[in-house]
Order: sequence, then C-alpha cells, then structure tokens
Amino acid sequence: MRISKNKTLLCFLLATTVSYASATENLGLITVESSTIDDKFMEKKTEVSSVANVSGEKIDESHVENIQQILQQIPGITSEVKSGDSLKIHIRGVENQMYMGEKPGVAVVIDGVPVFERTGAVNIDLDNIESIKVIKGGASYLFGDDALSGAVIITTKRGAKYAHNFATIERGSFGYQKLLARTGYANDKLSFHVQGSERKADGYYEDSSYSAKYFNGKIQYYIDDSSDISFGTEYSQRKKDSHGTVGGETAAKNNPQSIFDGDMDSRDYTRMYDVDLLKAFATYSKDFENNSNLLVNGYVYTDDTSFWSSPQTRGATGLPGTYTDEDYTTSNFYKQTQTGIKTEYRTSNESFATLLGLDLRDNEYKNKTVNKTTYKTSTSPFAPTYYEGDIRSQDKTDENVYAIYGEYKHQLNDKLSATLNLRYDTLKLDYTNLLTNLNLKKDFNLYSYRVGSNYDLNDNQSLFINYSTGFRAPTINQMFAGDVSAWGNTESNPNLKEEQSRNYEIGTRGYINTLFYEASIFRLDRKNFIMKTSGNYGGSTSTFTDMWDNIGGARHEGFELALSDNITKDLSYNISYTFLKAKYTDYKNLAIDLDGDVNTTNLSFFDVTGNYIPRTPKHTLNILLDYKITPKLTITSEINSKSNYYADDLNVIKIDNVTTLNLLTTYKTKLNGYDLTLFARVDNLFDKFYYNTARSSGDRNDDGIFNAEDLSITVNEGRKYTAGLALKF
Repeated sequence: MRISKNKTLLCFLLATTVSYASATENLGLITVESSTIDDKFMEKKTEVSSVANVSGEKIDESHVENIQQILQQIPGITSEVKSGDSLKIHIRGVENQMYMGEKPGVAVVIDGVPVFERTGAVNIDLDNIESIKVIKGGASYLFGDDALSGAVIITTKRGAKYAHNFATIERGSFGYQKLLARTGYANDKLSFHVQGSERKADGYYEDSSYSAKYFNGKIQYYIDDSSDISFGTEYSQRKKDSHGTVGGETAAKNNPQSIFDGDMDSRDYTRMYDVDLLKAFATYSKDFENNSNLLVNGYVYTDDTSFWSSPQTRGATGLPGTYTDEDYTTSNFYKQTQTGIKTEYRTSNESFATLLGLDLRDNEYKNKTVNKTTYKTSTSPFAPTYYEGDIRSQDKTDENVYAIYGEYKHQLNDKLSATLNLRYDTLKLDYTNLLTNLNLKKDFNLYSYRVGSNYDLNDNQSLFINYSTGFRAPTINQMFAGDVSAWGNTESNPNLKEEQSRNYEIGTRGYINTLFYEASIFRLDRKNFIMKTSGNYGGSTSTFTDMWDNIGGARHEGFELALSDNITKDLSYNISYTFLKAKYTDYKNLAIDLDGDVNTTNLSFFDVTGNYIPRTPKHTLNILLDYKITPKLTITSEINSKSNYYADDLNVIKIDNVTTLNLLTTYKTKLNGYDLTLFARVDNLFDKFYYNTARSSGDRNDDGIFNAEDLSITVNEGRKYTAGLALKF
C-alpha cells in the first residue's frame, strides 16, 4: 500500500465527518441507501448504481422451490442450482466459467453476515426472507473480499406484521413437499416470531434426494422511541446427494436422470452432502435527533459440511475394477466459523449524507479428508497405498479482516447529487497443517471505491453514472498449492496477486405515467484473473506443472433493462432483459488434456484470448404477467428465454437456446374469518428438453475427439407440478 493511497483514505474519512459549508435549497432529507446491515434505507431515487429490490411478500406469493426462480426476474442475474434451495449466484457473467466449488465473485450478506459456505454455494431459507436487495457492479467498497460483480443483501423476517399464526403445506413432482408453521406476538415494546419448516424431495435425478430442515426466530425489543435491539437465530440441517450430472450428450438424452451404469463418468465427482448451519446475531439501532443513526451488529455463523469425493476406479492392488455408486475414495469434513462485528453511523440533512462503518471479522476454516476405502492409483510397486480410515490431510486457516469504510453523498444543486465510497481492508491469513505443523502466513492491504452521480431529469426520471471496483484476494490453497495440496503435481505461487474488477456504468430510471423502468449500459473489466494454468481441472503431467496464476483478464459488457407497469387495475407485467458479451481479454496459455488421461503428457496449449467465457449467453429474457381474473383468483404466467452459449473455453461446444413457460394460479379467500390461500404451479409447461448447465474441461471420454460427448451435463427435470395451501389465523 503506497503512502499516497493512505493519504487519500485519510482525507476521505475526515470528509465524512464534516458537512459542507455551502447552502443549498430545501431539497428534502438526503439519505445514504447502501446499508450493509439493515434494509431500512431502501430509498432508490438518488442511488448511483443499478439496484433491484424484491420484497418477501413477492417471494412468498411466488411459491417457488428455490431462490433462483426469483433472481432470474432481475436483469444481469443468473444462477446454478445444486439441488433444492442450494445454489451459486452469478452477476453479469462473473464466475459463470467456474465449477460449483469456488468462490462466487458475489457478496451474499444475510442480516449483516457476509456469508460464504465452503461449497461455494449459498443455502437460503426462502420462507424467512423479508427483502432482497441486489447491487450490481464491483461492490467491494461496501463488502470487501470477493464482491467482484456485486452483492445480494438479504434481510430475514421481523416485526409486528408477523404477530399471527401461519401454516402451509405444499406437494409437488418428484416427491417434493414442504411443511411450515409460524407463530408471533407483538405489543408496544416488543415483537417476535418463531418458525419451523421442512423441504424435501426424492429428486428427478438418480441419487438426487435432498432435505432441509429449518428453525429460526427473531425478537425485536423497543428500548424507547428512538432505539431498539434485535436478536435472531437460524439453524438448519441439510442433506443432499448427487447434483444429477451425466457424462456426454448421448447419456444426457438416453439417461437424463443420471442412472449409474458402472462407468466412472456416470458418477458425480462429489456426493452425499450433509450440511449443518447455525447463525446467530444481535443488532442495536439508535436514532438521534440530528437525523443520525447508529447500527451495531454482532454475529456468529457456523458451517459443518461433510461429503464424499473422487469416484473409485482402482482397488487395493491398483488394478481397475467395477464399482458401485457407493464406492468413493475420500470423505471430506469442513468446519467453518465466521464471527464478527459491524457498526455503521449515518448522519444527513437537506444537502448531504454520510456513512462511516467498521467491519471486523475473525474466521476459522478447518478441513480434514479421510480415505474412505483402501486403494492404489496404479499397479506400480512405487505407487503409494491409501488405507481406509487414514487421514489424508488436515489443516486450519485463520482469517482476520480489519476494514473501515464510508460513503459521502452531497446534493450539489436541486437536480444533481454526487456519491463517493471508499473502503480499506487488511486481510491476514494464517495456515497450519495439523499433520506436519507447516505454518504459512500472508497479508493483504487492499482498498476499493465507488464514485458516482445522479441527475434528476424531472420529478420522476433521473440519470445515474458510476465507476466502482471489486477485488478478490487469493486463498492459501491457491498461493501455496504445492505445499498444502495432497493431490497432483501442483506448484506453489506465493506471489499470486489479488484479482481486481473495474465496473463502468451509465443508466436511467424512473416513471413514465405508471410505467417504471431502469436501463443501464455497463462494462466490467477483470485484471489479474485467478485461474489454474491448466484451466478448470485440466490436470498436470510429468512435463507440465500446474499452478494457480494471474492468467490475464476478461471483459463483461452489455445492457440491462427492467420494466414494470399496471396496464389495468387487474393486469400487470414485469420484464427483465440482459444483453451480455463476456470474453477473455488475455488468456494466452490454456492447457487442456485432449485424451482424457491426466497421467500422460498429451496436454495441448491454446491462446483463448478473445473467446467467449463459458456459460454466458448473449441474451436472457424474463417476462412475468399477472392477471387478476376475480378479486380472489389470479393467474401468473412467466416466460424465460436464454440464447445459446459455449460450454468450454475453446468455444468448440455450443449449447442451444431455450424458451420455457411457467404458470401459477392463486386463489385467496376467507374461511371462518381466517385467510386461506390455495395455489397450483406448473414449471416448464411444455416439457422442454434442455440443460440446466453444461461444462467441459477436456476429452472426458478419452476418445481423442473433443466434442459434446465430453460434457458434464445436468439435464432440466422437465415439467414440474406444485400445489399447496396456506392458512393465516
């Protein structure tokens, strides 16, 4: 960190505590909207970035199985569902090229907790969401590490409006069922609710059953007219088996349910996930007479995950054999604990608003892998024997984050406002190999910022423009792979730099009569792109040593449009459209195994600069139409359309475009004074055959030809039905 950067930070933090002396007209109260803790600052008019908000009521009324079905209604958002409500979220194509196990490049914040699960995905209780706020563009200026392309901020249910009893039951295709019960109470001094639910399904795919049990509650105590304190907790037990992937296009068409036939490629690389999550937090809020507010949030979040990995292909003698779908070589155990405290102080008047925040985190990540069976990797007498029950690896990483951040917003005149954000992070990583006592340490000092402006064209329409940054620090496993990895010929790279994103955006939002619109043009440049030199799991050989490196860069640019309107009092619509062009701008040495055998020297090297990033379709469209047939009966239709995309870095294998239709019918009435809701939902009404995801990193079937038979594919389940009822009393 250069001295000039420290001076810049100091000047900004001083500026956030001093008001401007210049007078302006009485413009109404100016507020800071970009809260990281609370959703009470949701005013959008002067926001300088592309932002989307989704209410918990909309989520509840959609009766969806996972949050992907909600987020697809926001321009620029895509996601990959693992099973049930576990998914990986992408913004503007960032990290679409990666597999499911890596960091997502998107900050996911739940009740102030910057959540990251070891599997790279996030598990969200759909029935406990008060609101979702999505900020697009580099967002490390608020959230720090890994906010390369934006943030998804989720606030869980709270408040007096849940002071009732509520129960619901749902059933659907492939054994899906949901049970939920909630009760609450409120008076002048406090409000609370507790809720329990269970979602489970047999699953469409072979070995894809899942279950998720949740228990959560929140209590809010009003200390006086200007302050309150909230306590919340959530505990979940999740179990899921396979992701449902199949090897190759022929298998996808003939056996889309991933039926195991004795072939290694018919088995997922990982299976049998058991995940226990516990979250607890306390938030104190105090309003002051000078339009100021103090928020303090303390939290602890634990994640205990276990799963199988690496399908077994050889036995104790090293000879290949025939194995069942239970035969895997490794059991993995991950324990992650995130603790921290965040505090934010805001103040505002008619001409300016400021926010000053402190973010302190103390995280611990423990990993252990154990041999699930006895095996050798070859028949060579020099090949090691791995004995069942032996610990293969065991380590611990302590991560400490010390960050200070701020936002300053100033109303320059009656039409023009300017916003400045700045954040400074110190990240400290301390790794210990518990088997060898190897200790490795690495520190990063990083800053990020946003500058933007909003101009009011009139009372209902405005223009906004911003430049924002994001960063992702390399992990211990990436920088010291050769020292800490128990697998493969991987080299360490301790000088690995942090990945950076630079987001440029200009847009407009507002109302034309009853029509709301938001449109933006964006460009997101990635520098020091962190990836293995062999690409995604391309492998290493005796003549080529793989490692994590800053392989180059990428550019994600495009156009986003959101429209919503009430055509009549009974007919409304919502349209979301995204045009995205995501390409590598510098990737000169991609190594790919072209014969499917990573133990040989047959790796090919390609310059893929200018190639499209895999799984980033140019066009995505979502159209939602609500028609209230009677005051009690509503029909909702939804069209989802996605253009074709490449499944591989070489841009050899192209996946076809697809358009699907979903229908939802909702009937609301009174039953003995109680609120009764009945619903029926059909997803993929016309039973279209398509892939949820398709990816490839080499000649998987070892036939010397790189084509669609080398894909790892998850086939869409096809037409699905869900129906249920809910009673509020």
